Amino acid sequence: MTTEMPPFDSIILVSFGGPEGPDDVLPFLENVLRGKPVPRERMLEVAEHYQHFGGVSPINDQNRQLLDAMKEELTAAGIDLPIYWGNRNWHPMLPDTLQQMKDDGKKRALAFFTSMFSCYSGCRQYRENIAAAQEQVGPGAPIVQKVRMGFNHPGFIDAMAKSVGDSLQTLDQPANQVKTLFTAHSIPLSMADNCDYVKQLTEACRLVAEAHGISAGQLVVQSRSGATQQPWLEPEVCDVINELATSDKPAGVIVAPIGFISDHMEVMFDLDEEAAAVCKEHDIPFSRAATVGTTQSFVSMIRELIEERLEERSEKRSLGDLGAWHDVCPQDCCLYNPGRPGKPGAAAGGPPAGVGSGRPAGT
Repeated sequence: MTTEMPPFDSIILVSFGGPEGPDDVLPFLENVLRGKPVPRERMLEVAEHYQHFGGVSPINDQNRQLLDAMKEELTAAGIDLPIYWGNRNWHPMLPDTLQQMKDDGKKRALAFFTSMFSCYSGCRQYRENIAAAQEQVGPGAPIVQKVRMGFNHPGFIDAMAKSVGDSLQTLDQPANQVKTLFTAHSIPLSMADNCDYVKQLTEACRLVAEAHGISAGQLVVQSRSGATQQPWLEPEVCDVINELATSDKPAGVIVAPIGFISDHMEVMFDLDEEAAAVCKEHDIPFSRAATVGTTQSFVSMIRELIEERLEERSEKRSLGDLGAWHDVCPQDCCLYNPGRPGKPGAAAGGPPAGVGSGRPAGT
């Protein structure tokens, strides 16, 4: 006998979380890295990155801004559903949020993850976190179902293309002499082998490049971590800049963090600090493209993905060859076995990365 699903009565923004003061940093990182083979020295190194910015990750404030933008957008569209917010690793934690939803009488929620690309860390792990939170809350915990990934949705592509175009204007260099490096968080090859992360990133970069007429674009990675013997996606952004400086030096470099929807710690430190410093060392003009954040086309995309599910639309907008991604993840989607050896060699200039594993990703 099939039990009929209750109607959607709420929305939840699901994200990574981040420290909001110096005293939060080490407890936060210990929570993130629990059970992962990351040396303590590496954790302390990452902690210094946070202390460099006052011990505060920008992600929570950016999520508050996104929540406000979503509420305004959904209200204008006549969608009268409360929006909740729960994080994987720092307050507001998912179990607390689901408990509040239960207390408020909510039965079934649509979730938007702050990750645009599919991999274990960017999708399946969040679904596992939700399942664990539901178990912790117990009977009556709300059902939570995610909207599809929007990596090739016109709203996301348009927002990234505008961002790259703005950077090009900032550089004031001939477009055909500027190199655009699309960056995303590196992941272990053993994780990449079991998901469509690289495929989605490659397609999104191609679509953004085509939308802005970029001929010299390349997908690279950043923020690699974990055991040195474990192969991860390559090439790394600073290595690529060093190579460009000695081979075919461009008139400028645009670094576009396509794998992040907002200016996370990795963006602020690995790009705004480290990548910028490498460009300065080689006397290459540098511009870091803005993340999509709360741009109107991106927020409208979130609203449209929610409407698709609420209205059970059969037509779903997407660009390129991959089509609209699935609403319901297959049982074996984005499985990850850390002990599985990865395939050698990732890709120079094609395949690489996104949300990470060993190092805190999306922070």
